Amino acid sequence: MTHEPHALRLAVVEVTDERPHAPAYDAYTRAMINRTVTDASILGWDVSLLTAERLGTDGLLDATSGADAIVIMGGEDIAPEFYDGASGYEGEGKHYRRADAAELALVRRAALSSTPLLGICRGHQIINVAFGGTLVQHMEESGHRVTDLPVEYALVEHPVSLDRSSTLAMRLGEHITVQSGHHQVIDQPGRGLRPVGWSHDGHIEAVEHEILPVTGVQWHPEAPLAPADQLERLLSGLEREARRQLAA
Repeated sequence: MTHEPHALRLAVVEVTDERPHAPAYDAYTRAMINRTVTDASILGWDVSLLTAERLGTDGLLDATSGADAIVIMGGEDIAPEFYDGASGYEGEGKHYRRADAAELALVRRAALSSTPLLGICRGHQIINVAFGGTLVQHMEESGHRVTDLPVEYALVEHPVSLDRSSTLAMRLGEHITVQSGHHQVIDQPGRGLRPVGWSHDGHIEAVEHEILPVTGVQWHPEAPLAPADQLERLLSGLEREARRQLAA
């Protein structure tokens, strides 16, 4: 008699669940987060959506203690003091420092426990900062977001080249098209992180840890106009990593 594998527990972590100062941005972000939760559930994950700003560090660590894998979603810029950056940079907006500290602590614990982890956009940057990396605080180059249109048109389609030896290339292919909406990118990669993806203008768009099941992508696979199976492939890869960890 064969048994179906049990549902793995996936923690999807968002920055905040309310942005009264930016309702349009909140609604657009919410739609992408909801898609991630829905798609993961369809794939068989037991999903919990957790809000870092509400929970704080102790609360988020407690809420994710039993997670088999973690996805850290996009959102606002990380407060610059977490990566020894200066405030007052161009494009700086509202920060959620309680969420920043909680998500950074979550990444560091995931590294210690080898919990599979995927970071999307801000989540990709959180991974880098957690491992001691730094960020380019503002890019002047166009081609990564649109700023003079309503938020639902903020994402830009552009190509990304992936290192052929990377796990991401195995899952998505070496040359892909992505949806991006960001003004910051990785500057110095954190300890153990290997850049494996680059945009058309040479910026780092993806990282993988050298030995841990940790992946970050600067783009939005969960965006409405992203390639249809991009998010599914990433979530399926995360499942394989989680089952591998459970079997170890």
